[in-house]
Amino acid sequence: MFLSVIIAAGGIGSRMKLGGSKQMAPLAGKPVLAHTLAIFAGLAAVSEIVITITAEDAERCRTEIVDKFGFDKVTAVVPGGERRADSVKNALAAAAPGAEAIAIHDGARPLFPAELLDEGLAELRKEGVDGVVFGVPVTDTIKEADNGGVITGTLRRSRLWSAQTPQIFTLPALAKAYNQPAAVLASATDDAQLVEQAGGRVKMIMGSEENIKLTTPVDMVLAAEIIKRRVSG
Repeated sequence: MFLSVIIAAGGIGSRMKLGGSKQMAPLAGKPVLAHTLAIFAGLAAVSEIVITITAEDAERCRTEIVDKFGFDKVTAVVPGGERRADSVKNALAAAAPGAEAIAIHDGARPLFPAELLDEGLAELRKEGVDGVVFGVPVTDTIKEADNGGVITGTLRRSRLWSAQTPQIFTLPALAKAYNQPAAVLASATDDAQLVEQAGGRVKMIMGSEENIKLTTPVDMVLAAEIIKRRVSG
């Protein structure tokens, strides 16, 4: 299976107050994005990697990360769009025409356990599966509230999952998903939602609690500790 991996690295880290891209921020001696790329660069299952990043960070990404760390599976660094869906659509256009499956991963998730990818691909090969999403079951009680903060309902926790990336799809299912109207693309919060809305069947499988998305300063501290433990252990 020819697998293209798209790394969506356009986040600017406003909640971290970095004044720039959180993917370019230092983490345990390397940029966050270098840790993320390293997950996939050494996997035999990965045929190519396409990075989508803000236009102003594209050259830095090539020279300070791709070239410096020798990520030779990176075939393209493309500018992102106004929204995440626009960025992914740009990256899809740059992927190899022969790709059979596409994995989309957040650049700000540098701790995905690489060994899980094969489990996702095995599920994707099953009949009737158009996509696979890694996630973890929700442990908190989830309340629904109106705009005034008044609780309007309590959701059934036993059926709720916190979705992660990578999310892996067959190329036909993802191409169909991204052929939907611009308004649909703009409203989606992840790629699986688009595939679902286009009629695709997406399966949730167990991810990892360590596969956090770097959003706040606390996340950076936690990520550094996880990396330290992995190296020492």
